[in-house]
Amino acid sequence: MKGKPSGSRTSPLRTFVFDSEALSLAVRGDRKMIARLDLAARGAADVITSPMTVVEAFDGKTTEQRWDWVLSRMVVADIGKDEARRARRMLAAAGLHGHKYAIDAVLAVVAQAQRGQVTVFTSDVDDMERLLPDTIAVVEV
Repeated sequence: MKGKPSGSRTSPLRTFVFDSEALSLAVRGDRKMIARLDLAARGAADVITSPMTVVEAFDGKTTEQRWDWVLSRMVVADIGKDEARRARRMLAAAGLHGHKYAIDAVLAVVAQAQRGQVTVFTSDVDDMERLLPDTIAVVEV
């Protein structure tokens, strides 16, 4: 999967994965989400999301410049056929299906592709915990 954060680090890699609510909070200027973006700007962490999450989070109320600023501080993963297959398999393994879980499954695939300490910030804690292994932290926003 393209779009994985890269670079050598001397400290343990921390990756924050934003769902649509976490991304929406960042775009609206939420202090906690902005602090995580600041960590990424300083090289202390990576922030990543899926392209589907960017589309889902769009509300039409925020300026294009604000969106550009937030997105410039994070990675939007490239999603292709292989990731779609993994998301489909993940849904099947969790006994889930349909559009309600599709974006969560893609975001879970993105999260699982990351190295180091991975934390998913989400408003769908129950769904993400069903999709992700215990090695990935799920935090409610």
